[in-house]
Amino acid sequence: MNTVLFCSSLSGAAKLVVAVAVFLLTFYVISQVFEIKMDASLGNLFARSALDAVARSTKPPRYKCGISKACPEKHFAFKMASGAANVVGPKICLEDNVLMSGVKNNVGRGINVALVNGKTGDLIDTRYFDMWGGNVAPFIEFLKAIQDGTIVLMGTYDDGATKLNDEARQLIAELGSTSITHLGFRDNWVFCGGKGIKTKSPFEQHIKNNKDTNKYEGWPEVVEMEGCIPQKQD
Repeated sequence: MNTVLFCSSLSGAAKLVVAVAVFLLTFYVISQVFEIKMDASLGNLFARSALDAVARSTKPPRYKCGISKACPEKHFAFKMASGAANVVGPKICLEDNVLMSGVKNNVGRGINVALVNGKTGDLIDTRYFDMWGGNVAPFIEFLKAIQDGTIVLMGTYDDGATKLNDEARQLIAELGSTSITHLGFRDNWVFCGGKGIKTKSPFEQHIKNNKDTNKYEGWPEVVEMEGCIPQKQD
């Protein structure tokens, strides 16, 4: 009887030892796997952080109006585009401020004009003049009233030339334009000049309406231009 009890006790103790051993082994394996996963997660986290830091350091900087390089001191950054056919209006941006665009709902068929103070960069006025179905006289009066030292930005939309006459063309030429003398029906044109300028402006792009090369049916491709306008000094 005692022998049977003793053997049973040994059997129970062995089972307990085995159970404890299995538990400890299972706990060890689980802890090792968890630690590996934790290490992998931390590694991935650090790797992503490092990649993000590299991406931030290599991302090209953004300059005012989205131009390709920063302007020097005492210069105004600008970017502009003509209209696209008779669908999308022109856009004029100066110092990261959109002065005219379809989104602002202040553009229209013809020649779109923004006047800016040459000293401060402040917007003076925006207008558009219909050179297809409108009258050139209001445009001429507007051009004559521009004050010395004013920056003048112009962009065409649809047709900016049909109603232009010699007087209007001459007034725009005096602002520094070269292409205005031969701007034709549905040509695309952008220009930045100034009242009182002594030389021809370097800021002008013009593309002719040509059925053989037009990007759109009846209209040439959009013309774009960017640059840095010298601030007027006292």
